[in-house]
Order: sequence, then C-alpha cells, then structure tokens
Amino acid sequence: MENYSLEEKDGFIVVGFGTELKSHYTDFAGLNKEKSDFWQAVSEDGRLDTLKAIAANDYVFAVNEAVNNKMMHYAGVMTEASAPEEARVIQFPKGKYLVVKGEGKTTDELNNRLAGVAFGQVLPEVKDFAYVGAPNTAVEMGQRNGFVYGEMWIPVVSK
Repeated sequence: MENYSLEEKDGFIVVGFGTELKSHYTDFAGLNKEKSDFWQAVSEDGRLDTLKAIAANDYVFAVNEAVNNKMMHYAGVMTEASAPEEARVIQFPKGKYLVVKGEGKTTDELNNRLAGVAFGQVLPEVKDFAYVGAPNTAVEMGQRNGFVYGEMWIPVVSK
C-alpha cells in the first residue's frame, strides 16, 4: 500500500469555484472526465488565477463535497480573504485526517491516483477509523523532477 498516515489538523477554510458532478458515484471514468473538463475550464477562464491571487500559500485544492444531496467538485485555495462572488467557502473540521501522499505526471493524474489509493485501497482495508462524509480534498503542493506531487486529506473518525 502506498504511503499514508493519520494526522491531526486544525480546522481550515478553502474558498473555491465548483461544479455539480452528474455521473454516478461508481462511474469513475465519467467522474474523472467531468472533473478534468471543469479544471480545464477554470484554468482557461481565469477563475483559478482569481483564487490564486488571494491564496495564503501555493497549494491548489480539488475538493469533493456533498451539498444538498448533490455531488460537488471545487477548485480552491486556502485563504482568509473574502470569497469572490459565486465562490463557496468550504469549512474543513478540526480533527483526524487520513493523509495519502503521491505524485503524477499531471494534476489530473495526481488527483485520480490519490483518490484511487485513498478510497480504493486504504479506507476499505483499515479497521480502526472511517470516513464519515465531510468534505475531502486532493492538495497539489508543487512540482519536482517533472512530476506534480501532493496529498489527499480525508477527515476520519475512530471506529
């Protein structure tokens, strides 16, 4: 199993622009295409640059959250600044987080790999903690040796 750990994190806020995902939650190819198309759009139309301009650090967050029974996906940044119009303020709780580290050739590959390891390998196999559905995020932290690297942060509770 790839590198994962449990970490205690303070609560934090991510401000992001989002889209509703229409694919069934088990349709990984459909979800990945929707997410990829969304990231291309926010990169090209300037929304991602707007967020980066108010960011507290260089991290870019790909957030998944259920809102009013809809599966939402956001491009966001950690910030204390006011949210731009049409952006959502996403509150992450203080507590234990499953942290999965990884890298990919592209941001899409990184995010898909992190989610696959976290939800496809780690969470089904662990016995002492569980994910209860709060927002989760893949965090792009930078580049090294031609690869994008980052972490998946998933809030968990002890079983």
